This record gives sequence, structure tokens and C-alpha cells, in this order.
Amino acid sequence: MISNFFSLTLVIVLMSGCTTGKAPDLTRLYKTRSLPRGQAKDSNTLETPVILVHGVFGARLRDIETGEELWPGSFGYMLFSNYNDLALPINPETLHPARSRQEAYAITDSAAGQDFYGAIIRTLESDGGYLKGEPGDSVTDKRRRYYVFFYDWRQDNVQTARRLDDLINQVQQDYADSDLKVDIVAHSMGGLATRYYLRYGRVDVLDDNDFPVNNFGAARVRKVILLGTPNLGSVSTLEEFVKGFKVGLRRIPTETLATMPSIYQLFPHPIRNVLVTVNGTELDRDLFDTSTWRAFEWAIFDPEVRQSIFSRFSNSSDGEAYLNLLERYFEKHIERARRFVWSLTVPVKNSIVRYVILGGDCELTPARVLIEEVEGESILRLHPHEVANGDPGVDYEELMLEPGDGRVTKPSLFAREALDPSIPRHRYSFFPMDHSILLCESHDSLTGNISFQNNLLNILLTRDQPLELKSMQR
Repeated sequence: MISNFFSLTLVIVLMSGCTTGKAPDLTRLYKTRSLPRGQAKDSNTLETPVILVHGVFGARLRDIETGEELWPGSFGYMLFSNYNDLALPINPETLHPARSRQEAYAITDSAAGQDFYGAIIRTLESDGGYLKGEPGDSVTDKRRRYYVFFYDWRQDNVQTARRLDDLINQVQQDYADSDLKVDIVAHSMGGLATRYYLRYGRVDVLDDNDFPVNNFGAARVRKVILLGTPNLGSVSTLEEFVKGFKVGLRRIPTETLATMPSIYQLFPHPIRNVLVTVNGTELDRDLFDTSTWRAFEWAIFDPEVRQSIFSRFSNSSDGEAYLNLLERYFEKHIERARRFVWSLTVPVKNSIVRYVILGGDCELTPARVLIEEVEGESILRLHPHEVANGDPGVDYEELMLEPGDGRVTKPSLFAREALDPSIPRHRYSFFPMDHSILLCESHDSLTGNISFQNNLLNILLTRDQPLELKSMQR
């Protein structure tokens, strides 16, 4: 559990980070341990292990049999692939992903010259003095250690939560301590899987609308740091699902994304209606209802997408059968996604862990999508400049965009319905936040931000005072 003891300290660290144009010396700040004169270092103090949880697209995938890397692959692959091989196979009986030929085997530290998680690893190692822990290796000393949790980011976040539990179980075994707690640093979608784990552990609660919280994961975690997590979903992900996720010169097609349960679980939460009309009013449509997608002909219901899918099969009956299967799969997983996002926000009576939130608020970020009627057809507008026949009294930039990190808006980061912080939180958006730190950084560059790195180490390495000591100091 994180105490309010940290709040003032962290604000001071943040304020002193970059206002003078100088960068803090993180190694001097955190790697050495200066103690008051006469106070001996406690050699029996255990350093809490840290688990780093990446976000969507954040792990490398390879073929299980050949070992060939599928994602992100070579620079040429990123530029020119059609990405059809990223699609998960579908079990026609359960409508869950069938066993995949690919596996996650490492974190994506960098790709095509872009640093993703290399910076945070270097910060932990070089400045924080952490050693990389390997699951299965016994720990016999008191050194600081971090573990990288990599997972198949295409899979359902419930499955990811179970794998996170597997890792924590292994770390407890390695430390020979069944009561050991860990710290978690989670980026983007990794924060959603972490939040599910804290509430429900290994239990799948998405088969109905009852969400019985057991706090299983929370009992095993000391501190949780969420970085750029879309706690109320991401309109950018909705856009990418409809149009395809751009990588290099190509896009991961919508029919491939539609096989990945995790992507549905990134859609905007229903408490914030993101569909609007040209005159700026909210459109009463349910994003988690298949009929909405059919009516607007989005994603796999787009005639051009359907024709593209159909053309892959030499036998027309095979094409029809796959389209039918994909539609049923879509219906199942968009409903699971509805329950997933609600499962993270329904009120909890006894919240054990409180979150520290870090994220960006300097880039205008998609917050709403607009439906424009053109010649009797409903056209999806994802950006203000796309509106063809706008209402002169509507500011479309203000309507459709909000401050964020380019992918996650500030309201979503804080799990709030409104941008205005003075508006009370929605009654069904329970979010036990300890405090927050805002950065001027884009989503994919958050881990390289020096203020993030400084505050990360300060949060992880600051210890709570015992309650008895606090009471004596009052």
C-alpha cells in the first residue's frame, strides 16, 4: 500500500526536475545510500522486487517451432508486411483464440530506431542499482532486483493477469517467501491487466455482469505505478481498429486486429459516450453492441474489408464460413470487453492498493469520433480536418480532441468522465489513486522522460515509516 507520505516529496521532485534546464543526477540520487551519522545500514532489509509490465505491441513474438521473430521483425518486415500472420487462430466451438503458433519471448526494448522499454531498464539498472532477476533462479542476497513480465499482448487481459500471477508465484518461490510482496510498474495496456489482477487474481469474472472482487492480487503487491494507462479506454485504439494499425508503410488490417481480444478491451468505457454528431450532440449508440458496428459498416462489417477477407479463400464456401466465424467471435469478444472495462471501475469496498499515476497532457489527443451524414450515408470522422460540412458554431478541435499524450487523454488516464477536474467523478468509476504526476511527453516516449525516471526511482526506493514512529513524531 502506498502512503500519502510520498505525495509532498514527489511534488518537490517533479517541480525541481527540469525547470532550470538541468537534468538530475539519478545515479547520485539513488544508487548510493547515504545514512544519518551513526546509523548503521540494516543488512537484513529486503529490497522489494519490481515487475515491469509492458503495453500492447510491447513484447517480441516468435514462431514456436522455427524461432523466427514475427513481431516486430526486421526493418523490412515492419515496412512492407501485410501482417496477416499476426492473426490469432479461432476455436470455432469456444470462440476463444485457439493455440497460437507464436509466443512472446522478450520485451521490445527498441525497434526501427525507436526506444520503447530500453530506457526504463537502463534507469533501473544504471541509476537505481537493480539487477535483472531471472524467474527460477534462487535469491540468496538482499540486492534490488527487477523482473520483466512479457506476455502475448494479443490475448485476453484475463489470461495476461493469470500469467502475471504465475510470475509472482515464481518470484515468491525464488525468494523462499510466500508472503513476499512486489512492486509493479505498468505501461499502457499493461496497467489494465495489472488492475484486473489486483481485483480478481486468476478468476475470470467476464462471463456475466457480477464482478465479485476478491483483492487476491492486491494482497501480493506493495506499490503500483501506472504509466500512460488508458484507464477509461482509448479513442485512438477505436480509430486503429476501424482503419487498421499503421506500422511502417502498411497497416495491420482490421480483420487481423479483430482476432485479438486485448484490442477490444482498450475501447472507450461506456460511461463516456465518445460518439457525437456534426452539431456537437452525443449520439446514442452503444460501442459494445455489434448492431452499432453493423449499422455503420465498421471493421469486419465494411464491405471492402469483407471482400478482402473473402478473396483469401479459393473456395467461396470457405470464405463465407470464416466470415461467419469471425462475426460470432467479434460478438463474443466485444461483449467480454464491455464487461472487462466495467469490471475495473465498479466500486470496491476495501481497496488495499492505491495507484501512482504518471502520464502526458501536452498533446491534443482523440477524445471523440464524429458521425457525419453525407448523401444519406453515415461517415466516420476521426479528426477535425475530416469534417466536410461542419456547423460554423462548433469548434471541432475542442469537441474531438483533448489534452493527453497523443494516445491516451488526461481524463482516461485519471479514469474520469470529464476533463474538468472540478467535476465529480462518475459514481461507477471507482479509481483508488494516491497521487499523479503529469509530464510533457508523448505516449511512446514516456519511459525516456527524465522526470518520469526520477520520480519512478523516488517512488520505488522511498520507504514507509512504521506507524509507531509516525505517531511519535506528531
